Amino acid sequence: MSKFKVIQLLPELNIGGVERGTKDFSKVLVERGHDSLVISNGGIFEKDIIEDGGKHINLPIHKKSLFSIRYASDLRDIYLSEKPDIVHVRSRMPAWINYFAYKKLSHKPLLVSTFHGLYSTPLYSQVMSKVDHIIAISKTVKDYIQSTYKVPNEKITVIPRGCDPEIFNKNPVEETWIKKWYEEFPQTQDKIILTMPTRISKWKGVDSFIDLVNLLDDDNYHALIVGPTAKSKKSYLKQLQNKISNYGIEDKITITGSRNDISNIYKISDFVFNLSIKPEPFGRTTIEAISSGSKVIGWNHGGTKEILEELYPDGLVELDNIEDLAEKVINLSNMTNNMPKENIFTSERMTNQTISLYQDLLAKRL
Repeated sequence: MSKFKVIQLLPELNIGGVERGTKDFSKVLVERGHDSLVISNGGIFEKDIIEDGGKHINLPIHKKSLFSIRYASDLRDIYLSEKPDIVHVRSRMPAWINYFAYKKLSHKPLLVSTFHGLYSTPLYSQVMSKVDHIIAISKTVKDYIQSTYKVPNEKITVIPRGCDPEIFNKNPVEETWIKKWYEEFPQTQDKIILTMPTRISKWKGVDSFIDLVNLLDDDNYHALIVGPTAKSKKSYLKQLQNKISNYGIEDKITITGSRNDISNIYKISDFVFNLSIKPEPFGRTTIEAISSGSKVIGWNHGGTKEILEELYPDGLVELDNIEDLAEKVINLSNMTNNMPKENIFTSERMTNQTISLYQDLLAKRL
């Protein structure tokens, strides 16, 4: 396998799935003998990239502003100096800066983009399609790219996201954590745990989850809503709390806020839910929960549908059908042997497929 140099472009290197994925991918590239360079405005993962043998160049390519285009000349200079074989753009503003830097290069590296979402502003987002090849994180995203930008089929490869089995696995939860959890949340002890891991946002379907809990007229269930609330969503959180209060189910739902022990929460959960109203581009929490041994129930659309069709079709429910959702929970609660298949959506598979794609694309250029 011949050695190559990859530059990854993204806005910043702080907490987030794309950021963590960039850091992890950089490490794997180095481990496999390739050169890895990340260009961003920096952040908490910058140190990890360098410690893992990669290189980081700090460039303020994160601001969504026309003024950011001026950094195209700096980026072009980096390309001339570093001579990458591949430039991989992972976000729209960096992609625009790259677009103007790239145009002025006589020797152009292979240009790859990853569509991490169903971008809602087609004109601004179209730059992500002006590349040699596109990676879509699901069939849902691929269909969106083709219908929105009329990209030919052979120019897109579906490479699903993956989770790390080192973090999300079926290993037993430590007794000390269990003890601490029940001290903090005694209301969850000896209950069938229903968990919705999500940031508080209207499109994530928390309303539907509360409606579900209200329909489950059984004290054996306890529901958890696990995730952060942005300042701009405080009033919506208050609406949700009022809804819970109006239903009179305050003793059946716990809103935990943001947690850094979500892998353990998955493990103690009997069911994890993905009820996003808009189709998920992929559905990361779905594979994390299945990897951790939980059953997952979700609406029959988007990336969640793709994952559940593959790993746990019994968990699929018709979109917005709360009655069917409740019936599904009750039926599956009585089926102890009904479990998802082993998760195949791993970070290793994603990495292998990406490197293999690079090699195929570079080979075609020779």
